[in-house]
Amino acid sequence: MEDKKSKILLCEDDANLGMVLKNYLELNDYDVTLERDGRLGLAAFQREKFDICLLDVMMPNMDGFTLAEEIRDVDPDIPLFFLSAKTMKEDIIQGYKLGADDYITKPFDSEVLLLKIKAILKRNEEENRVSDNVEFDLGKYHFNPKLRELKHDELTQTLSPKENELLKMLAEHKNDLLPRERALKKIWGSDTYFNGRSMDVYIAKLRKYLKDDPNIEIVNIHGNGFRLVAP
Repeated sequence: MEDKKSKILLCEDDANLGMVLKNYLELNDYDVTLERDGRLGLAAFQREKFDICLLDVMMPNMDGFTLAEEIRDVDPDIPLFFLSAKTMKEDIIQGYKLGADDYITKPFDSEVLLLKIKAILKRNEEENRVSDNVEFDLGKYHFNPKLRELKHDELTQTLSPKENELLKMLAEHKNDLLPRERALKKIWGSDTYFNGRSMDVYIAKLRKYLKDDPNIEIVNIHGNGFRLVAP
């Protein structure tokens, strides 16, 4: 079976450099979406699911740092990589403060950029693999995301892939807010109205599975998301 290509959001206002980078990365087996300014980059991010974002700092309509903040609000875990002509120490520090995984100044060697991207994606994949092995105790229930099993006494409920992923995200945010937009983006790929209604159906299913423990509740935080309340 063919490996799925990693998806890259590339935001670069220099038309020539943008196309050169896009073509180079596609030659190296990446699926690249190129946008020319920050506002278009944010729209693309909200529309599709990406594995890494390469952001030019100086862009029209919305600069790379502002775009990074917007992206982080939706997905705090996605790798961010800044491309910039700025070499000032303050700008580099600001990039890292925003949670950048790396920062490279122009002009740069495309091969070096490629190696950095590969290293970030590999590290992210390893971190995700570790999180896949985590199990959760939720009141009377034991939840094993890897096996997609929710156990209670002698009963085992096998979850569908979406049920499993949604409960995992809720468990990771136990007693805290899981932003609606973040769950929709990660599991459904976008936060459209119809995907939102679909997620509400899955929330109702999870509530049904967890009903035997009165101490467990999935609370709807209106307009923001959900909170799994569990001892």
